[in-house]
Amino acid sequence: MVCVIGEALIDLVAEAGPGTTLSGGSADGARLFRAHPGGSPFNVAVGLARLGQVSRLQARLGSDAFGRQLRAHALANGVDLSLAVDAAEPTTLAIVGLDEQRNATYDFYLNGTADWQWTAEELNRADDASAPADWVHTGSLASWTDPGAAVIGDHLSRIRQTRPTVVSYDPNIRPLLMPDHPVAVARVEASVALAHVVKASAEDLEWLYPGREVSAILQAWRDLGPSLVVVTDGGKGAHAIAGEGELLSVPARPITVVDTVGAGDAFMAGLVNALVRTRLLPAALTADSVRPVLAEAILVAALTCSRAGANPPTAAELMAATILS
Repeated sequence: MVCVIGEALIDLVAEAGPGTTLSGGSADGARLFRAHPGGSPFNVAVGLARLGQVSRLQARLGSDAFGRQLRAHALANGVDLSLAVDAAEPTTLAIVGLDEQRNATYDFYLNGTADWQWTAEELNRADDASAPADWVHTGSLASWTDPGAAVIGDHLSRIRQTRPTVVSYDPNIRPLLMPDHPVAVARVEASVALAHVVKASAEDLEWLYPGREVSAILQAWRDLGPSLVVVTDGGKGAHAIAGEGELLSVPARPITVVDTVGAGDAFMAGLVNALVRTRLLPAALTADSVRPVLAEAILVAALTCSRAGANPPTAAELMAATILS
């Protein structure tokens, strides 16, 4: 079982068709938005469930209409919500913009919302679960947004000290929301040090370490403790360091991009799914064993980018695409 800890929010995407009118004024000036379930950890949990993993989401879900939408979408996709918190606070909103290349940008409305109010008691409910998780994944906004980030960090630290559970982490940097740069780097590196498997994007690394070579960052993060560190690099594919410090790269898949919403989360779900399914323990990873795992994660992300929104493939769709490739 994989337990995913973090935010579950609503992506409001401007669309030409019917949707929710958010701006005032005349009909000509109004923008129509459609509400899509989102948030990196939420997307990872859904992606894992679609790929056939037992996926448990430990999130704080609001009781408002958006919170009910998130809960319904998770359950419809087979995500276990037994550890989700019924939160009194409203749901976090993200306004999603798409540029001419269909790459997504985000503006967030998160003050006082449900995702950042974690308590130790809420997270420790996992200790009483009938089937403890073999793998815990976290990251994104919840891992570096106060006040909940410190609580999640303490929880992961306790897991590493007391259980054989595998931990994975994706910082999913959002520059406009990050704390001061030195503080942000320290928080990210602390989370990297608690993880067995780390995934980040080239954009994440450029913001954290401007001008620094990706290979040097991979090595530095590997030295903090993870067995596998992966960097996604858009059309250049993915790079990783594994085994005895072996560097490797796997090319991207040529596709027609509809948009990139949820692409990194789909990759993360594909990566975890492949590692769990093939029973590749992080401590035993080599460049040869990691290469097909990265190729599979890239295919999962490519299938997601070939259709609108954070809409990751099912296990059957992945198998069909693998056969055709």
